[in-house]
Amino acid sequence: MPNYIIAHDLGTTGNKATLYDREGALTGAAFAGYATEYARSGWAEQNPEDWWRAVCQSSRQLLRDTGVRRDDIACITFSGQMMGAVALDKNARPLRNAIIWADTRALEQERWIGERLAFDEVYRITGHRLSASYSLAKILWLRQHQPDIYAAAHAFVHAKDAIAARLTGAFVTDPSDASSMNLYDLEAGAWSGAILDAVELPVEKLPEIRLSTEVVGAVRADVADEIGLAAGTPVVIGGGDGACAAAGAGVIEAGSAYNYIGSSSWIALSTPQPIYDPDYRTFTFGHVIPDRFMPTGTMQAAGASYQWTRDQLALFEKETAERLGISPYELINLEIAQVPPGADGLFFLPYLLGERSPRWNPHARGAFIGLTIRHSRAHMYRAVLEGVTMNLRVILDAFRAQGTEIDSMRLIGGGAAGSVWNQIMADIYGMPVRRLAILEEATSMGAALVGGVGVNLYPDFDIIHQMNAVAATVLPDRAAQARYETMLPVFNRLYHALEPVYDAIAAL
Repeated sequence: MPNYIIAHDLGTTGNKATLYDREGALTGAAFAGYATEYARSGWAEQNPEDWWRAVCQSSRQLLRDTGVRRDDIACITFSGQMMGAVALDKNARPLRNAIIWADTRALEQERWIGERLAFDEVYRITGHRLSASYSLAKILWLRQHQPDIYAAAHAFVHAKDAIAARLTGAFVTDPSDASSMNLYDLEAGAWSGAILDAVELPVEKLPEIRLSTEVVGAVRADVADEIGLAAGTPVVIGGGDGACAAAGAGVIEAGSAYNYIGSSSWIALSTPQPIYDPDYRTFTFGHVIPDRFMPTGTMQAAGASYQWTRDQLALFEKETAERLGISPYELINLEIAQVPPGADGLFFLPYLLGERSPRWNPHARGAFIGLTIRHSRAHMYRAVLEGVTMNLRVILDAFRAQGTEIDSMRLIGGGAAGSVWNQIMADIYGMPVRRLAILEEATSMGAALVGGVGVNLYPDFDIIHQMNAVAATVLPDRAAQARYETMLPVFNRLYHALEPVYDAIAAL
C-alpha cells in the first residue's frame, strides 16, 4: 500500500502542500502563492485558475523535493478557505473569479433574505447569523447582477471543492464547508429545504454533501501529469480550514477545545450537538469528524492588535531587535513580564477592525482606558494582550453559559508560541492551556488526518495525538486569575458604555 498523503491547504494568500507518512509525521512542505483582487470597497475575489496552478505547482515541487514517487501517494486531500462562492460549469471550470470569504458586497441580498426568513430561524437551522459574508448571499448577488453566469453555473462550491471537482469530475462538499453557506441544516445534515424554497434556489445548483473522510473519486488521467500524481490516486474531500485546524489541534472528542491565535483569533469546540447561543454571539460549523459539530467564536484583531502595538508603540524594541538579529516580540515580552497582571488598572479594547463575535459590531473601535501618568509603554503592551484575551474569554463564557464543560484549552497558530501570552491566557481562562508541538501546520495536518482515515492508512482519528503532541502545559496562577476575575466585568462594562460613542463616531 502507498505510504504518503498529500494534504493541500488552500488559504487566502496561497496554497501549502504538505506530505505526511503512514506514522503521521510531516515529511515535506511546498508553497505557491496567489493574489486577491479588490476591485471595489467590500469586494474580494480570487481566480480559481490560480488555485489550480498553485496546487499543481506545489504538488510537483513537494514530490521533487522529497524524492517520493507519485505511485507512493495513498491519497490527496484538502483543507480550504470557507464561506466563498465559486461558480463552476459542468466540466468543473470556473465561469468567473471566486467571491471569497472576505467579500461583503451582498448586503442588499442579505436584507432580501431577511425579508423572507426570520433572523432566529436562519440561526436555528444553520447555526449561523444571516450575513452577507456567507455563500448564500454571494450566490444571490450573482443571480441578480450576473444572471448569465448564474444560469450557466452547474454548481456553486468552495475552494477545495473546485479543485476536487477538477481532479475527479465529482461536484461534492463536506459538512464543514456546507455549514459555512447559510444553507445547511446542521441537525438534518442536508441542505435546508426551507431556506432553498424561501430564496428560490434550486438544490441542483449545490454540490452533493459527503463526509470529510470519503473518497469522492480518483485523479483523472487527463489531469494526472499536470498535477504530478498517478492517475487513479484517491481523492478525499477533506474540510474547511477551521474544522481541519480543529482536527489538527486534536479537538476531536466531545468537550475538547482549541484557541487559534493568528491575525484574527477564534475559540472552537468539538461537541455532539450544535450550540445555539440565545444572544447569537457564537456560531456552529459541521466538523470534519463524523457525528461532531464545531461551535466557534471568532474575534477580528487578536494578533493584529499585537502587531499594531509592535509597529506603532514599540519602535525602540523594533530597532534594537533588528540590531540584535532577534524578534522584537522577544524584547516586548521581557517588558510585559515586568508589569503585574492587570497592568495597574489599564484596559485595552481590541476592536481595531470592528468586531465579529462576541460583539458583532462593525462600528466598534479600539481604546486604551484608565491611563494615568504612572503607566508606561510596557503597561500598554501588557494591556493589549490582556484585552485580546479577555475578549476571547467572553466567547468562552458564552459556551459555558450553555452548559459546556471545558477543562483545558489547546493552542495553535503563530501567536501561540509566546510563553508570556500563554500564561496570560491560562490566568484569564482559568484553566490549563496546552501549547501544541506543531502550531502553524495544524490545518494541513487535520486534512491529512481525515485523508489517512479515509483510505485506511491511519487506524482512527486518535493518531492525531501522536501527530501533534502537547509541547507545554501552562497552569493558571491563582493570584493572577483572581485579579482578572475582578477585571472581566469592568471590561464588559467598558464596551457597553462605549457602544453609543462608536455609533456617533461612525456617523461623523
